[in-house]
Amino acid sequence: MQRVQQTQVGLLRRLPLFLLIWGFVSLSMWVPAGYALYLDDHPVSRSFFYSGILGLFGVSMIAIAVSGHTPKRGALGQLLVLLATFAVLPVFLAIPFHDALQTTSFLNAYFDMVSAITTTGADIFNDPSRLAAPLHLWRAQVGWLGGLMMWIAASAILAPLSLGGFEVTARGQPGRTVPGFNQAELSDPRGRLIRITRTLAPIYAGLTAAMAILLVVAGEQGLTAICHAMSVMATSGISPVGGIDGSTAGLTGEAILFLFMFFALSRLTFSADTANQGYARLDKDPEFRIGLMIVIGVPILLFLRHWLAAYDVDMLGDPLLALRSLWGGMFTVLSFLTTTGFESTDWEEARAWSGLGTPGLILMGLALIGGGVATTAGGVKLLRVFALYLNGLREIERLVHPSSVSGEGIGNRRIQKDGAFIAWIFFMLFALSLASVAVLLAALGSSFEEALVLSIAALSTTGPLINFAAETPIRIAELGGASKIVLCFAMVLGRLETLAIIALLTPSLWRN
Repeated sequence: MQRVQQTQVGLLRRLPLFLLIWGFVSLSMWVPAGYALYLDDHPVSRSFFYSGILGLFGVSMIAIAVSGHTPKRGALGQLLVLLATFAVLPVFLAIPFHDALQTTSFLNAYFDMVSAITTTGADIFNDPSRLAAPLHLWRAQVGWLGGLMMWIAASAILAPLSLGGFEVTARGQPGRTVPGFNQAELSDPRGRLIRITRTLAPIYAGLTAAMAILLVVAGEQGLTAICHAMSVMATSGISPVGGIDGSTAGLTGEAILFLFMFFALSRLTFSADTANQGYARLDKDPEFRIGLMIVIGVPILLFLRHWLAAYDVDMLGDPLLALRSLWGGMFTVLSFLTTTGFESTDWEEARAWSGLGTPGLILMGLALIGGGVATTAGGVKLLRVFALYLNGLREIERLVHPSSVSGEGIGNRRIQKDGAFIAWIFFMLFALSLASVAVLLAALGSSFEEALVLSIAALSTTGPLINFAAETPIRIAELGGASKIVLCFAMVLGRLETLAIIALLTPSLWRN
């Protein structure tokens, strides 16, 4: 038995990584195919079943053609595969979706698949009833697979290269392997990838299954429970009922989603595989502590604003309304901080209580901050915010005492100096990317407000911002083809981050 497993692992190591991912998503197409068959929706079932067979056939033929000639490009090669997965693979993912829907263009289907696999969740179809139930399942499933890939890629690809937020704490330069990693694994990156996949995939699937079961027990419909569980774990915000408003689980369902969103604040909530480059205890992890501070602090400020700027005598004596507004603020703040994008049913109460007419700026700010490093959340990441905070604190100390020595520990001193410098570079690159995408969208016909909201939503991978941040919801389907292509590029850029794209320009990757 052990010899058979070793043979299977050897075959997996010889196949190109992109072919393995392509083959896996081809097999996953049979899930919505089986669900459509159960619903007696045979046209949709055939679209996914035949597309899965077509994908497996293509993978088999290419695998035979390239057998014995697999290029060895190390971790940078795997990073290139990750880029191809987010930019090229959605062309194949859109085939059954387009064929089953038959009422949209292929560009719209491609946009939706890019949005799903990058865990952005930008909804191009504003009416959920337009899509059949298997198509909703497919969208949530693609987003869930995209989140799983980021979980695995974080420690298997990005951490050894000091990318994805690891550059703040690592001793190596971004885009180059870190000396502190196991050198045997660095020489065999495929083996490291397989080992981490075996470790993290069961955890990811188990947490999703547990959340779905809890939602069903709370009274949620089966499909909605599965899709919402997948969307929270992947922070994609994809929903078959248009969000939390269409949920039947009520406050209990929101509480369940709220608890599982904490997995996007810090990687230490589910794995310590990268703790040697950070903090080994969750209560000492700066990302988790900053996340808690924001989740508690922002709703309290909105709650207190009721007496500061929007005093209302009638609402003053209603404690239940006060608690609902506080809960709505906490849920929505955590949801957008983790770039999930679900809005609480009590968020309107929180807005009315605080007298906040246009909360879009707050939601965009939360999405820009983002969640934890090496999680499925997007945005700038909490660790980079912490690095700049430490650096700013140190600069204030030096203004008062120019000859003082930092009282931080060894790890924090490194973050305070070198880590903050790299974090500041990332901030500048992120700002330049945001400005460039916004200018392109404005040049293609969008207004300033629309261009800004769309740019932040794409680069922070928080698609629901397009419905909640602007004064009126933005309809992506009404944008031109060029604008949709720009948004696809921005979503891929936001998922991989600018430093990773720059690392792919190294000459050693493209030599031979």
